[in-house]
Formats: sequence, structure tokens, C-alpha cells
Amino acid sequence: MIPRHTTPTPLPTNESTPTEAAAPEPPPVTVTVPVAGRLHRPGAVAAMCAALGVLLSGSVLLAVSLGPAPVPPADTARFLWAALAGGRVGAADITTYQIIWEIRTPRVLLAALVGAGLSAVGVAVQAMVRNALADPFVLGVSSGASVGAVGVTVTGGLAGLGLHAVSAGAFAGALFASFLVYAASSRGGALSPLRLVLTGVCVSFGLQAVMSVIIYLAPSGEATSTVLYWTMGSFGAASWAALPVVTATVLLGIAVLHRQSRSLDVLALGDETAVSLGISPDRHRRYLLVLASLLTGVMVAVSGAISFVGLVMPHLVRLVAGAGHARVLALAPLAGAVFMVWADLIARTLAAPRELPLGVITALVGVPVFITLMRRKSYLFGGR
Repeated sequence: MIPRHTTPTPLPTNESTPTEAAAPEPPPVTVTVPVAGRLHRPGAVAAMCAALGVLLSGSVLLAVSLGPAPVPPADTARFLWAALAGGRVGAADITTYQIIWEIRTPRVLLAALVGAGLSAVGVAVQAMVRNALADPFVLGVSSGASVGAVGVTVTGGLAGLGLHAVSAGAFAGALFASFLVYAASSRGGALSPLRLVLTGVCVSFGLQAVMSVIIYLAPSGEATSTVLYWTMGSFGAASWAALPVVTATVLLGIAVLHRQSRSLDVLALGDETAVSLGISPDRHRRYLLVLASLLTGVMVAVSGAISFVGLVMPHLVRLVAGAGHARVLALAPLAGAVFMVWADLIARTLAAPRELPLGVITALVGVPVFITLMRRKSYLFGGR
């Protein structure tokens, strides 16, 4: 009989004895990323992205329409079309048009961009340190950005940069925090995920203390109240002038992270697996740390410190899409954008005409959601 399958034994290539023959090379390593979501059929991720895109568009239109002075969505769409296509607006509608186009539209778009960016950074940071509780706050990046932005706001430093002074200060603070965390947690040029997280938590607490001292010593009471409100998160100062830098940075950062999705898959499996596949974990962590600092600094400069978005949204997406970072990074930014648009809408309408800090809304929503996820017996990091 002919056997179904036979594997020929490799023969020695020289004339040495069997004891002197070189050992056969090990078989190639195949990496299988754990998959637990439901979006595994061809086109499922694209369909989900399209659905989230439609939901985001509707959310933006509704958020622009609602506020202390609500405007019918049909009129809002008409005003937006007039602004984009150069249409005419009647004299009686000038005030409403200005509210829609000059105040609400840049604010809602900025909220969507920041939500998308925070979600993408959260995905990258969690894979980088292999910790389901990691986000830019845990690594101290967000606290460093807040210190830089608060310092510029209170002291008036970097005034020569004009509108970009706060952004530059936030990025400098985030980069300083990243280098501080890296220098304190690296040992012999190697980065341990555990040391990275623990060092980040310590640096975060230290930078929060520095920020408190800056606020306490601020020469102006008005500046102090403004900074205190800003540190809890707000898009109240949104303008069209801030959008180009944020848009370019967030979209480019998400694109770069998406190109690194395979490396993130390997990093999430452990350093030994990464090394066996020819990937340097330390080099990739340094690269991701700088990229996370850039994105976080730009976002904190325009929104303040907003918690739980980068922590919760990646988990929710993994429950649906599984652990593959190509799928997660395609869906998490859209989901984060939708969430942030609605969080900002609630913050400015729930207690109108007063505005609630955005960080309060995200924490009130994020804490119970995250606790519910952690209580699931079948849930582990990676969406299982």
C-alpha cells in the first residue's frame, strides 16, 4: 500500500558520520494571532467601517445641530452646504449660520479627531507594553503634555509661536515625559514592559504634582480657573485655526500605526517570539513611544486631559473584531470618534447653559464599561 503522507528524512550533505552530522534546522515559526471577534468573513471589516462612518456622519450632523440654541438638522445641513459650496445665506440667518459654522462645526470635528487619535494611541500602547490597563495616562505621556501646555499657558512662554505655542509646549512636555520614562525603565538598552508601566505610573504622579504647583503659583486667578477647567478636558476653545495641525497629525499617526499592525501583533505575543521573528522589541517600543508622544501632545494641547477613551475603546473593538491589530486599528479610531462626539454633546447640553468638563463624562461612561468588561469570565487581553 502507498502511505497517505510521508516526510523524507533530510540526509547529511557531507561524508561525516551520523554523530558528526549537523542537526537539522528547526521548522519555520508560524505566528497565529488569537482571534475571538466576529468580523472574520471577507468584507466584514469594510462593512463595519462603512457602518461606523455613516454613524459618525450622522452623529456629527446631530451634534452640530444641538446646543443651547438648537437648529433643525435640515437647516444645519443647508448651512454646511452653503459654507462648503459657497452658497448664499439670508440676512435673517447670519447669526445661526455663524453659530453653526464658526463655533459648533470646528468643535465637533475636533472632538472626532481627538477621539480617533486617543483610541489609536491606546491600541498601540497596550500592545507595546502587553498590558490591558495601559494608555497614554499610564505611561505619563498625557501628564507630561499637560505640564507643558499648562506651563506655556500660565507663563506665556513660546509666545513667538502664536497659536501653536500651547501645542509646542504640550509636545515638548510629552516628549520629555517619554524620555524620562525610557531612561528610568531601560536597563542595558532593554525595555521591560513591566518596568515601563511602573515607571510611567510614577512619572505620571510626579508630573501631576508639578502641574499642581504651577497652577497654585499662577499669578492670575483667571488663568488658574481656565487651566483647572482645561485640565479636566474641554473643546470650548476649538477653532478652525487648530484643525489643520491636529487633522494632519492624527490621520498620519493612524496611518503609520496601521502600517505597523503586524509588528504590534508580534509585540503582543512577547519579546521572545518577536526576536525569533527578527523584530527588535526595544527598537519598536522606542519608535512607538515617540509616536505616542507626538500624537498625545498635539491632542492634549487642544482638548486637555481626557481619560478612559484610549483605555476602553480598544477593548470594546477587540470584543467584536478580535485581537488582530489591522482590524482593531481600522475600527477603533472610528468608534472613538463617535464616542467622543457624543461625549462632547452631552457635556455641553446636559447642564446648559453651563458646560460640564469632558473628562467627567468620559470617566462616568468609561468606568462602568471597563468594570463590566473585566468581570466577564471569558474576557482576556486580546478580545478572548
